[in-house]
Amino acid sequence: MSTLRNKVQLIGHVGGEPTITELESGKKVARLSLATNEHYKNNDGEKQTDTNWHNLVAWGKTADIIEKYVTKGKEIAIEGKLTSRSYEDKDGVKRYVTEVVVSEILLLGSAD
Repeated sequence: MSTLRNKVQLIGHVGGEPTITELESGKKVARLSLATNEHYKNNDGEKQTDTNWHNLVAWGKTADIIEKYVTKGKEIAIEGKLTSRSYEDKDGVKRYVTEVVVSEILLLGSAD
């Protein structure tokens, strides 16, 4: 069970074109958003959809795969770990970010 301490698995659709950055070290980083949908019926029996957005970060070979094959709307499955960090914006306000650092990606359906 020790391998399950911080593991995230998501299947969803990419929300926008991934942003690829090549760092001075030559290492690549990909940043993208992923929408996951949960379907349920409300008290009146009407079908409802709840969409959640997730910020993803991928490094190295995983970033290369995203750069080559992942576009807005593409359905993907990812596995990674949840991370949180903070930074100060240009106005000196402390901001908090929660991201999924992707370790594996699986390309699924078409970009419908």
